[in-house]
Parts: sequence; C-alpha cells; structure tokens
Amino acid sequence: MSTGLYTKSVDGLSLHVRIYGEHLPGRPVVCLPGLTRNSRDFHQLASILSQSANPSKVVTIDSRGRGLSDRDPDKSRYTLPIEALDVITVLDALQIERAAFIGTSRGGLILHLLAVTHPERLAAVVLNDIGPVIEVEGLKQIQAYLGRGRQPKDFDEAAALLEQVHGPAFPALAPADWRDMADAIYREIDGRIVADFDPAIAEQFRAADLEQPLPDLWKNFEAFAGKPLMTIRGGMSRLLSAETLAEMAARHPGMVPFTATGQGHAPILHLDGIAERIQGLLATPSI
Repeated sequence: MSTGLYTKSVDGLSLHVRIYGEHLPGRPVVCLPGLTRNSRDFHQLASILSQSANPSKVVTIDSRGRGLSDRDPDKSRYTLPIEALDVITVLDALQIERAAFIGTSRGGLILHLLAVTHPERLAAVVLNDIGPVIEVEGLKQIQAYLGRGRQPKDFDEAAALLEQVHGPAFPALAPADWRDMADAIYREIDGRIVADFDPAIAEQFRAADLEQPLPDLWKNFEAFAGKPLMTIRGGMSRLLSAETLAEMAARHPGMVPFTATGQGHAPILHLDGIAERIQGLLATPSI
C-alpha cells in the first residue's frame, strides 16, 4: 500500500510525494528519479523494499515539472541546485532528519550536490547509472531520443515505441517490463497519452551545447566517503563508463559496484536481483 501527498517548495510549487509503508519504523529510503522521469519509476522497487522481511518506509518524489508535481512557470528554475533544495524541503515537511537515498541519473547528480551541502541527511547512497564523470556520447543519445515527439494512441503502443527506441540497449527486458516502463513514463491527460513531464525540460536539455567540456564531480563524490555506497551501472550504458565505475570503487574502497547485464541507461531496479542487493546495503549496521 502507498499514500500520495503534497508539500510546498520554498517558491510555492506543489510537490508530489508517494510513501510506501508509511508507518514503518526505522531509517526511511528516499528515491529520486531521472531527468524526465517520475516517482512511478520506483513503484515495484518501493513495493519490494516496504514489504520484505525487514521492511523499510520508502518515499518517492516527483521533482518539479514531473509527474504530479507542479510545472514551474519559470523554466529557468529547472536546475540541480533548486531540485536539491526541493528534496530538503520534502524531508523537512516529512520530518525526516536522515535517510538512505536512491538516485537514478539526474537524481544521483542531486545526491552529489547534497553530499556537499547537507551530508548529515545522507545515511547511505545508491547511485543508479550515474557518477562524477558523465560520458558525452550518452548525453547526446538522450538528446536524440528526447527529440522524438511521436505520441502513442494507447499504453500498448507506448510500450512498443519504448522498445523500438531503447530495445537495443535493454535486451534483458521482457514484454511486461516495457509495459511497466510505459505506465511509469506516460500518463493519460485529457484523453491523450503523453510523457509525464514539462516539455520545457526536454527543450532545455536539447539546447545544451555538448561540444563544451563537461566539469567532473570528483570533489562532490569524495563527500560520500564514510557512507555506505552502492553504484549500479547498466552493462550497456553509454552514460556511465566501466572505467569511471572502476575509478569510483578505487576512490571509495567501501563502495559496492554492480553491473546490470542486458540493461542500458538507466537500469530497472526491481530486475536482475538489484532490489535484493539494495536491501543488503540497507542492512548495513551503520545505517
């Protein structure tokens, strides 16, 4: 069972949050989705974590402009620092002083920021296909598929479109997985099946000049030192390289690296035994 609720950002936007295992004691788990994704990405994982033998309360957040959260009238505020502040605002509203975090892609970049600005709030971290070095080839791939505006007529067609675009990078997925992905990414609004995010977010990303050198986040990554850390890489990911994953493990000797075979960017976390590995990290005594 899960409960949906809303809280306000510091600039007055309504932020949607879904909580699984609302009354469970212990350290909660907070999930942060990717660039154009939303809290539904974590539904199956949150169900597993909140209903296991050692269950955890799970909080999934729709970032501003995604899912059921308000779209920002000022499109310039779709930035990592502001979205990181939104996370802190949600934590304060829910009276969560400290949590374990799971960040997929952009959600993981937010965690790199919070590791420096609010390290006391991070009890443990799972980075899903993201690290301090982002491969330009992967960003260009995202730019390319965000520019494809074909609108499906129903969720079955949406699943077929997703498989057509992403299938080569996700050979491990079964037909039911593509339908689950469609249910997470799309929503029916006014009788139309649409991607569930503010189109301005995609426009902003497509306009980015990827020919300019990208700064790395190694100094931010070093702020994870001493915290239980797991990094999941899609075996076919173009965003997080195997070389960067190895360097992350060298710089954080306690980090648990895992490569999801047959998945690209970003791995689905309830497949391939990943949920069980996350549960193992959450069982770390220091958390």
